[in-house]
Amino acid sequence: MSAGDTQPTQPLPDWASAPPEPRRRRSAWPWIISIVIVVGLAVAAWFAAEWIARGIIERTIREQLITNLALPADQPITVTVEGAVIPQLIAGELDDVKISSDDVAIGSITGDVAIAAQGIAIRGDAAADAATATVRLDADQLQTMLAGVEDFPVETVALDEPDIVMSSELRFLGIGIPITVALTPSASEGDIVLTPSRLELANGEVTAEGLRERFGGLADAVLREWTVCIAEYIPAGLTLTSMAVEGDQIVADFDVDGQIVSDPALQAEGTCA
Repeated sequence: MSAGDTQPTQPLPDWASAPPEPRRRRSAWPWIISIVIVVGLAVAAWFAAEWIARGIIERTIREQLITNLALPADQPITVTVEGAVIPQLIAGELDDVKISSDDVAIGSITGDVAIAAQGIAIRGDAAADAATATVRLDADQLQTMLAGVEDFPVETVALDEPDIVMSSELRFLGIGIPITVALTPSASEGDIVLTPSRLELANGEVTAEGLRERFGGLADAVLREWTVCIAEYIPAGLTLTSMAVEGDQIVADFDVDGQIVSDPALQAEGTCA
């Protein structure tokens, strides 16, 4: 008998009945962190794409304005597309666009212009849903606009909120009597209307009735309502809707025909009868 035969025999382990080793759970944090990172990258990519798309759209609008309106290449124009741009590009329409520029040449006058347009199609020639424009003029530009109005003493025009003020004189028995007339501006059928609202005769305030009692029919020269056609200064697709004096500026609001984006006739300057 060998030495190995003398060693006690050890029973084999009962694998069937032995409890299994517990499985190690994988932590969920790496997955959560990975998802957060991926989402963060996706959001960053979205904003990067959004930023690029916005820049392209706003730059294109500016370039088209300079080309179509024959503006100087360095004309300062601010273009703002409201809301997220990419969904609007997918839909084929810009919901809300705001454009502004100072010292824009409008015919023979120069003014500050602000435009707000909604529902602008970016493909095809569809009309904009709605658009409005505001033009601001100083007293000098207002004088230029009024220069073509017959018998209007344009060289005396000044702004005194809420009115436009002009100076004139009434000739009575060969004597010139100075008079100052405050005119309230408004809009009617696309024209400017200037209506006398206050009178000063020789530094004293007087009513329209009192002026007629003193000067009879001579008073009509300063009591008349002035109607000023401005169609020749603006594109035919614009219609004046209101006019007011704010501080040292005239503020004129316009409705813009949505077809102006594709109709050359609306883009051209209008005419006065």
